Amino acid sequence: MKEEINKKGVSILSLDVQKLIDMLNAALSEEWLAYYQYWIGAQLVEGPMRAEVEAELLQHATEELGHADLVAKRIIELNGTPVLNPLEWSKLARCKYEAPEDPYVETILAQNIRGERCAIQRYQEIAAYTDKADYVTHKLAVQILGDEVEHEKDLDDFVVDISLLKKALK
Repeated sequence: MKEEINKKGVSILSLDVQKLIDMLNAALSEEWLAYYQYWIGAQLVEGPMRAEVEAELLQHATEELGHADLVAKRIIELNGTPVLNPLEWSKLARCKYEAPEDPYVETILAQNIRGERCAIQRYQEIAAYTDKADYVTHKLAVQILGDEVEHEKDLDDFVVDISLLKKALK
């Protein structure tokens, strides 16, 4: 029965659908890890501009959760199954979770910047793979890629602001 679902929507694609599902499941795993990375970092962050950084981290967490929802829905549209077991997330993810053992704001920001740069690479690859072959997934990848680029800039801006604050206090 599952093969009949979205048969036309999948048959028009000119790419390896299983490879795409695998790429999307890796991205889905990374989104869940990014969500937790942001959320737990927001709970623990300490240091200058703490309140502002905490609010930004929580906003990013919400957006990463939204990305996970979009990616999971696209996997289902492709007749795939989203990764079912959270224990698989770390195995599938290239963008790794970094436990915020040092809650200092600059450390938390650096960890999340690394995660965003990895996510940018992931969605760039999905966008390139689906370009002119799967318009729906391509549009989704480009949309999320834009969000990830914005997240990187937001975090980089905090790093600059904290650096300037530290210089002004000297």
